Amino acid sequence: MDLRQLEYFVAVVDLGGFTRASRLLGIAQPAISRQVRALEVELRQNLLLRNGRGALPTEAGKRLLVHARSILQQVERARREVDEAKGTPVGPVVLGLPPTLALAHTAAIVREFRRRHPKATISIVEGLSVSISEWVVVGRVDVGVLYNPAPSPAIELKPLIEEPLCLVSRRTARRSAATVRLRDLPDYPLIIPSRPNSIRALVEARLAALGARPQVALEVDAIGAILELVAEGQGHAVLSRRAVNAAEVSRRLVARPIVRPPLTSALAIAVSAQRPSTPVQEAAVALVTEVVSRSAP
Repeated sequence: MDLRQLEYFVAVVDLGGFTRASRLLGIAQPAISRQVRALEVELRQNLLLRNGRGALPTEAGKRLLVHARSILQQVERARREVDEAKGTPVGPVVLGLPPTLALAHTAAIVREFRRRHPKATISIVEGLSVSISEWVVVGRVDVGVLYNPAPSPAIELKPLIEEPLCLVSRRTARRSAATVRLRDLPDYPLIIPSRPNSIRALVEARLAALGARPQVALEVDAIGAILELVAEGQGHAVLSRRAVNAAEVSRRLVARPIVRPPLTSALAIAVSAQRPSTPVQEAAVALVTEVVSRSAP
């Protein structure tokens, strides 16, 4: 059994057949077939069910697949760590961002990361803070940025900033107060994400402490769409000023801080408490900290 055989086997299973694996790997199909067959001979079991539509793993193949993925990941990590001894971050890192930050900072983070760390690669996925926290735990995401995170023994949290939240409305010629009191928030029909969005949870909890509840006009989970609807006059939103500034319709909007008491949202960086940090992850944490803190209102 060697690494090449395991790599070919995993590719065939993931892609559902030898032809597609051949195209992806750039290896002739007969060569891949020979290597996988040699693996089956060595293990004295059929690992794949071959048919005219492709190949599926047998029960033995499914069990080997789990080990093969782990072995290949460990080998790749070993290579990266040896390369990192040179002092340069290498390899991939996956960053999870909530929609507000993704809208405002994805391009800047990717551009600056590639400039600083040409031997590393960064991928960015967008999701709710609840989802990103779960992705950090299971390893889908290496570094996550979370709004109002709940403590968990599975993740390590690094406080980032406290971000004031504003009532976002359509800009009109009529003069209005520069701020909005928290107790007056129920007077405004809100276009707000559905649960378990962290900002919605914060708004509901803070109003509940006052014996009130938000007036929900629409539930929309896309920040860009929320701001477009607000610009059309369909309702109001509770968001950070950075979300407004990054929107294409920002000139048609006005953001008034929510005060007495102020409504703020805490941002934190999350990494796994169960897996050791790598130089490329530390580089991503440093860059995200710099970009987000620099752009804080």
